[in-house]
Amino acid sequence: MRGKHIWLFGFLGQSLVGPAYAAAPTGELGTQLPAWSALPFAGILLSIALFPLLAPHFWHRHYPKVAAFWALVLLIPFVLHYGSPAVHEVLHMAIADYIPFIILIGTLFTIGGGIYLRGSIQGTPLSNTVMLLIGTAIASWIGTTGAAMVLIRPVLRANKHRRFRVHTVVFFIFLVANIGGSLTPLGDPPLFLGFLHGVPFFWTLTIWKEMLLVAGIVLGVYLVLDNVLYRRESQQAQAAARGESAAKEPIRIEGWHNFFYLAGVLAAVIFSGTVHLGEIAILGVHQHVENLVRDAFLLLMFALSWFTTPRRVRQENEFSWEPIREVAILFAGIFATIIPPLAMLRAGEEGALAFLIRAVQTPAHFFWATGVLSSFLDNAPTYLTFLSTALGRLYPGVPERQAILQLIAENHAYLQAIATGAVFMGANTYIGNAPNFMVRSIAEEQGVAMPSFFGYILKYTVPVLIPTFLVVTWVFFA
Repeated sequence: MRGKHIWLFGFLGQSLVGPAYAAAPTGELGTQLPAWSALPFAGILLSIALFPLLAPHFWHRHYPKVAAFWALVLLIPFVLHYGSPAVHEVLHMAIADYIPFIILIGTLFTIGGGIYLRGSIQGTPLSNTVMLLIGTAIASWIGTTGAAMVLIRPVLRANKHRRFRVHTVVFFIFLVANIGGSLTPLGDPPLFLGFLHGVPFFWTLTIWKEMLLVAGIVLGVYLVLDNVLYRRESQQAQAAARGESAAKEPIRIEGWHNFFYLAGVLAAVIFSGTVHLGEIAILGVHQHVENLVRDAFLLLMFALSWFTTPRRVRQENEFSWEPIREVAILFAGIFATIIPPLAMLRAGEEGALAFLIRAVQTPAHFFWATGVLSSFLDNAPTYLTFLSTALGRLYPGVPERQAILQLIAENHAYLQAIATGAVFMGANTYIGNAPNFMVRSIAEEQGVAMPSFFGYILKYTVPVLIPTFLVVTWVFFA
């Protein structure tokens, strides 16, 4: 029986990743992987897109099993046939990428869930627009995850009497969970990775024009749309939205001490990018000591928030662990199956995705290539991949940090295109950025019938974001 299992895994490996290797390959994995090794990644994306639409009850109960299935379909033959290099890639993805990712968003989720905005908040078009504007403004400073977790529940409470509220959540994802995080490395993971690789901390402030244009267009569209839908509401719903059907209550913040923990998260992230304490190896994966210190401090902020926030505050906030649990499980599957596509992209013109790398030449190309892939892949490594492509094409052989400074001085439009593409277009799908999924899950928990994966794209991304990004291309990268 054991022999049958080995034969089966061997057959799967040959089908999935090409010819078997008796020993670990000496070359770059990305140059050896065939294009169809990305099929498990496509499988988990299609599962996320289709199961909630076609079999919602099955998906709600069994999505952990679906994620595990696609991860194992890739990992078992991948490790069996590529040996130690494959094991190293899996460990590197887990230790250097997935675990810090979960620690950061889990900490921000917990801290944000301990901040309760009490009072009579009116769900009118003007007040909704102001809340979205505030969220967009603070996202670059406390992160898109932090801003989303602080504000999504007040936005939902303000609109609980509204008949039309799905669009408000979607535009919240556009603005607060993505576009607003474009001005500092703290705002979004790809910018943070760029900071760690040598992009100056305050360089991202130079893309304020792109951010203002995109945020202004999207916020303007929202204001018009919400006004139109508000007029279709019943008079009772309008009265409730204006606060006329309930006693007025002054707005105040409970759990305000959690803002100190958000400041701690901010300090820890800056610390890890500015202090160098050496490296250590964990299971063969090199890790910077300052990153481990950062993650340990984030866990301390997590614990302090959890134990110092009154349980009543979280109960009134309708806090639950399900949104972060869903993100952790589904992104574990995504991070596992994404290994071959990212390896092929890193291999550049020597990999199976060379046609894509060769097609990217101008800043406009970099904006759309980085953005489209960031909509479906993890936008942080996608950012680094195209940053490396630009550096290799314009400054071959120059050390990375020096090349980045030359890129900023001589060809800044390339870095602007890569950074804005990665951050802005993370809003294109639910999986483009982790807060997107959490916001959707929280909204559904509170009874908002969010659109399906494709419904989100067809109803909102295509008519709102794509034309906006075409304007950005024409204004800044043509």
